[in-house]
Amino acid sequence: MFSLIVLKFEFVLSPPVCADLIRGAKEKSLKVKGPVRMPTKTLRITTRKTPCGEGSKTWDRFQMRIHKRLIDLHSPSEIVKQITSISIEPGVEVEVTIADA
Repeated sequence: MFSLIVLKFEFVLSPPVCADLIRGAKEKSLKVKGPVRMPTKTLRITTRKTPCGEGSKTWDRFQMRIHKRLIDLHSPSEIVKQITSISIEPGVEVEVTIADA
């Protein structure tokens, strides 16, 4: 069994990436579970605006949100390589892990 984790660092995870992966698996008549939404991880950094430390204490706040979806596939590794070889838009990552059955 393989687990695919789809990551996107922008506001919304694009559904076509998950849909393309699931469509490719269903065309090969594989057992598919997902996509399961994982909790959104928010990374925050707060910094002072002024580089020298003088002046009023104003702050900049930056954040990056990481959206994840989990898709489980029951298939041999050769078929998973074929499914994950689709073209994926920039900013989207796909991690493939072997899950214990």
